[in-house]
Amino acid sequence: MRRTAVVTGASSGIGEATARLLADRGFRVVCAARRAERVEALAAGIGGVAVACDVSVDADVARLAEAAGGVVHVLVNNAGGALGLEAVADADVDLWRQMYETNVLGTLKVTKALLPALVAAGGDGIIVNVGSIAGLLAYEGGGGYTVAKHGVHVMTETLRLELFDQPVRVTEIAPGMVHTEEFSLTRFGGDRERADRVYEGVPGPLVADDVAEAVVWMATRPAHVNVDLLVLKPRAQAAPHKVHRLPS
Repeated sequence: MRRTAVVTGASSGIGEATARLLADRGFRVVCAARRAERVEALAAGIGGVAVACDVSVDADVARLAEAAGGVVHVLVNNAGGALGLEAVADADVDLWRQMYETNVLGTLKVTKALLPALVAAGGDGIIVNVGSIAGLLAYEGGGGYTVAKHGVHVMTETLRLELFDQPVRVTEIAPGMVHTEEFSLTRFGGDRERADRVYEGVPGPLVADDVAEAVVWMATRPAHVNVDLLVLKPRAQAAPHKVHRLPS
């Protein structure tokens, strides 16, 4: 019987790449994302299951759990994202709330809903939370996002402590600069010029497939191996605020 994996935020970027790679490894992949058309196309292409799901909405999460079924082997909590780059003094409270609800409360809701199915996997269950180096370090202009990703990081650590005697592994991957089609575009409200400047001159930022390969590697270690935290950055990036750029 095929093992089941659930990937949230699967309509693009890291989530889509992870879903494709898990399907290549033989998993039945339940692909969840808000954009129904995109996630349906993805699921059709990989032989998976599509669920239109906003992880901050209880009814959507309940439908996701139903579609996943009674046994889930891998949960990749990838839904999230960054909005804005204002200083704390100029923060848009609504954007902070949206980031917190998606990154933190969305991860919480999906984990709660699927935890019984992960336990039912009989020792083969694993949670991979997609965090960020923003969850480990602070940087100017990143207040709302760093707060949200710090929340994901501490939730992961807490859950691991609370489930220490349960047959479920709890892990986190914290990527640095990843050049995907939408992350920075979303952060800057669709401003393509500002989004492109984030990666301008950077030799070899990570791409979605780099992170997906690491996620799947973590998820397919032997059942007794727990990769607590994997930090993944491009060679050009030493820290969120320190990135090597080639002269234009």
